[in-house]
Amino acid sequence: MANTQDSLLTRSRLLLIAVVTGGIIVPGLLRRFLGEAGYTDLGMLVFVLGYAGMVVVVWYGWLRPMDITGPEDQQF
Repeated sequence: MANTQDSLLTRSRLLLIAVVTGGIIVPGLLRRFLGEAGYTDLGMLVFVLGYAGMVVVVWYGWLRPMDITGPEDQQF
């Protein structure tokens, strides 16, 4: 697959999909397995930390570098 601007799946988008999927699915599976083993509280902690870590990675990698400002005031 070509890595051009016109491509729907760029390297950055694939990495974002991997981070989001890994931040939800992996902690969710660990929570399930730990819950079945009797460690429900530990499973919930793993899920919360995994999800929070994913949010931090997405913010740091994709959202923080964006320049989200409005237009400058115009003098009339």
